Amino acid sequence: MGNSTAPTDAQLMSRRSKFLENGTTVGVTCVPFSGGQPKGGVDDGPVEMVRFGILDQIQGMGYDVELSDNMDKYRSMRPANDPPVDNLKNPRYVDLATRRVAEQVQAHCSKGRIAVTLGGDHSIAMGTLVGSSAVYGDDLCVVWIDAHADINTPSSTESGNLHGCPLSFVLGLCEPSEALSTAGLFDWIKPCVRKDRLVYIGLRDVDSGEKEILRKHGIKAFSMHDVDKHGIGKVVEMALDHVNKDRLLPIHMSFDVDALDPTVAPATGTPVRGGLTFREGHYICEAVAETGCLVALDLVEVNPTLGDPESLRQTVAVGCSLVRCSLGESLL
Repeated sequence: MGNSTAPTDAQLMSRRSKFLENGTTVGVTCVPFSGGQPKGGVDDGPVEMVRFGILDQIQGMGYDVELSDNMDKYRSMRPANDPPVDNLKNPRYVDLATRRVAEQVQAHCSKGRIAVTLGGDHSIAMGTLVGSSAVYGDDLCVVWIDAHADINTPSSTESGNLHGCPLSFVLGLCEPSEALSTAGLFDWIKPCVRKDRLVYIGLRDVDSGEKEILRKHGIKAFSMHDVDKHGIGKVVEMALDHVNKDRLLPIHMSFDVDALDPTVAPATGTPVRGGLTFREGHYICEAVAETGCLVALDLVEVNPTLGDPESLRQTVAVGCSLVRCSLGESLL
């Protein structure tokens, strides 16, 4: 018998991929950014994940890693003066940071790599989705894993925190705003995601204004009620059938760790009881990886400053594990 070497996870994922020309390379963008919400510390999320070894773990799966440069620039670009505009808090900082994210993600996608973005708060998805859609167009399907819908518009948000608004910008739902236009903010974001190509899994804390938006536009969402009723396997199947029936379109998965139950991921800024279990969260990532359609992944809202050291270790560990599963790590 000849000596044969078992394929790596990276090689298996690359063979399965329907879109990635450079499927054994992961383009990682670390975004230490907290401007989309009021709690400090979430900007340390990607730093802690790197410290925990996520880059080495990805390389251990057989991937090459290309890291976007100058991670620290996200902290230094905060304006000295950034008053609210239309109730939106830190709008200039969010605008600057998400535009940079878009450029970095687009660079990775254009080179045929899978683009992995580590946040940071979920407002960065304005940038990640603009970046991936610039390469994959309106064929791009978005699987949004979150306790929250993050689809408030500038006029519907009560808090003014932009981490609750990214989808309204990329879907083109935001009403024209003279104040934002005058300030030159977010005018670079054009509608780039189709409403029928967006699906949610894990919702359980949705603002009344967001419920109205979801119903008005017929946006498909699977709440924790659906997970309880059908089981996670059926929910993922139905979600993928809705946006990508034949599994022939590229997928951008955006995973907020607060989709998980706080017993699983306690170190996050807006925890809500009754979330996904450890295995349910990982199953979603495994199932999306198996499609061969994943082209971009966000992992956001890990906040190392919330909770005790064990809560931090647990949340960072699960975040790293979700990334690995999305990149093809399997139980066998």
